Amino acid sequence: MKLKSVKELIASGMFKGPLALGALLSLAVFPEGRDSGKLEKSFEGTDNSTDNGNAGNEDAGNEHTSEILDPGKVPTEWNDAYLFSSRGDASKELDRLKNGPQEINETFRLKFEKLSGPVMLEYLETEKAYSKSIDVLYTYAYTQLSKNVNESFLISLLGSVQDLLTEYKKATAFATVKLTSLGKEEWDRLFSEEPGLESYRAYLEANYMRFIEHRPRDEAQAAYLAELENQRMKLETEALSEITNKVTKAGEITLENGEKFSVNSQSYSTLLSTDPSRENRKNCYDKRFYHLVNESDSMAALYSRKARLDDLVARELNYTDFYDYSLYNLYLTHAQVDDMNAVFKQGKEVFEAYNEFRKKKLGLDVLKPYDLILQLTNQPGKKYAYIDALQEIQKSYSRMDPNFKEIFLKMVTGGFIDVYPDPEHGKQPGGYCTDSCALKAPPLIFMNYDGLIRDQKTLTHEMGHAINFYLMGNSVDYLYCTGTIYEMEIPSTFNEELFVDYVVENSDRDTAVAVLSQQVDDYQNFFTRQPLITEFEYKAHRLCAEKEAVSGAELNAIWTDLSKEYRSRSVEYYPEDSAEWTYINHIYLTSNYYTFNYAVSKAITLALFKQYREEPDAFNKNYVEYLSAGSTMPPEEKLKEYFGIKIDRQLFEDAMDVVELRIQELYKLAREGEY
Repeated sequence: MKLKSVKELIASGMFKGPLALGALLSLAVFPEGRDSGKLEKSFEGTDNSTDNGNAGNEDAGNEHTSEILDPGKVPTEWNDAYLFSSRGDASKELDRLKNGPQEINETFRLKFEKLSGPVMLEYLETEKAYSKSIDVLYTYAYTQLSKNVNESFLISLLGSVQDLLTEYKKATAFATVKLTSLGKEEWDRLFSEEPGLESYRAYLEANYMRFIEHRPRDEAQAAYLAELENQRMKLETEALSEITNKVTKAGEITLENGEKFSVNSQSYSTLLSTDPSRENRKNCYDKRFYHLVNESDSMAALYSRKARLDDLVARELNYTDFYDYSLYNLYLTHAQVDDMNAVFKQGKEVFEAYNEFRKKKLGLDVLKPYDLILQLTNQPGKKYAYIDALQEIQKSYSRMDPNFKEIFLKMVTGGFIDVYPDPEHGKQPGGYCTDSCALKAPPLIFMNYDGLIRDQKTLTHEMGHAINFYLMGNSVDYLYCTGTIYEMEIPSTFNEELFVDYVVENSDRDTAVAVLSQQVDDYQNFFTRQPLITEFEYKAHRLCAEKEAVSGAELNAIWTDLSKEYRSRSVEYYPEDSAEWTYINHIYLTSNYYTFNYAVSKAITLALFKQYREEPDAFNKNYVEYLSAGSTMPPEEKLKEYFGIKIDRQLFEDAMDVVELRIQELYKLAREGEY
């Protein structure tokens, strides 16, 4: 997952500017005015590896050659001192930045009354500089808080940064109102007056020109929207804290051997993935299943507050609702998403063959929910050391452009990854990758690595984001270092395909079957569960708009009814309504309606992977250019330009065909293992 940046937090309120690009989850830049020149220079020596795409060619003739990683030189905690060396420095930076919004207002308000091309360029450059400063502060606060969601200083710091963003939106509302109201002739005049604006044309089109029908009427409305957005940000922080501290902590169970077992976000997944004891898995599943139901009322109250704010913001900006708002920002249409959902609902039968495979492999008469993520290997509890996982991931990149190897090595040896879980001390669940484009350095990866096969895939998933960010940061202006959610998930899901192919080709049969079966599980997740979550959000938002108080039971019923449209008929689910929605981080984000993007990105990825297999050299050239281009052109135009791909019904049908082929490959592997 790519975590949300300051510039994107502002975009989520439709307040456009250098702090606001897209509606995607990302983080991070480096603040100007704090020895940024020295720090950027410290990374310049590493940038040569990406020049001309020639670095690392010594390995080009040897497909799986890779540098041996010394465990002693591979840290397992990130070192983010390059952001701030101390909390005191972060606090000082916050104080310094508090003057920025008013200074920008005083400098440009009068100039905007007679806006010229040179003034427009000066405004963009000034705002961009401020963005780079505040963004790194947000990165520091969010990433540190991820390590302990209960740390009071960091909670306060993040809240203060969010408040500062709100003040910034208010102070620059005059520019937002002005720039989103300009017609074509006025824009043409500005470009003709200042040739330097031409390099920002795509940015201005994406962030101002296309929003003329979805803009604040005046500064008063812009200020009101800023306050609403502040409330949405605070609710997101509150929700993530509740999920970490309460929702995913279900209490204790007693295992068959008499041991007490604490069920939390990390241990739950680990036990269900690795414990051969069906009784233990059932007890663990039940403990959380009913715990989530008990938590559903409190989370429903939080979610309903957020849903009403979401739709209120959208209506203020002339959208039907927040779903309409989200699609517009993603450059997608309702018809495209409706086609996708229809294809995946119709195509879910493809997974019945896989579920039958799982059932036979486990020797069961019927599959239950607690049987669905157990690793299909003779050693389901086998753990893979972090250093070994890194070696396997590194080898999976061997046929890719040399940039992949260079960036990978910087990430794993430079202290940019926080590896192991620590839920008992407040480390939040999940994983994400920050964005470090302004710094032109490796970003930060947040992990909860527990040694399972799935953790290896999560690691390479986040590494895909890191490679994308690093390429963008060294190729395009900071303003273009972003993209829509589904674009930014393409490199991460592509990395997963690389990893699966490598393991299947180079591992023993048991491991190959386990990894390939897990990949099919993931296809089932991408193409059924992720669209389901978005449909749930849509219906839940509508319910919250209709009723003042929404109960957990009502949202549980929506979740259960929708899940029946997507889930397998060969799995015997519980008759009670499920409250799975309560712990899904994405639905509480300010950029909600996030998860269907995973399905879009995976469908695109499978089309790209087909091209990679057929012509790897040509693909690599196009792929590096695609990842480096950022938001310099609209997303579908970029896909067509580099790969000739369209987002339409055929794309999703082709994706389901690939799933069917993968299932056939799995059966073939299993048959070969019998002889």
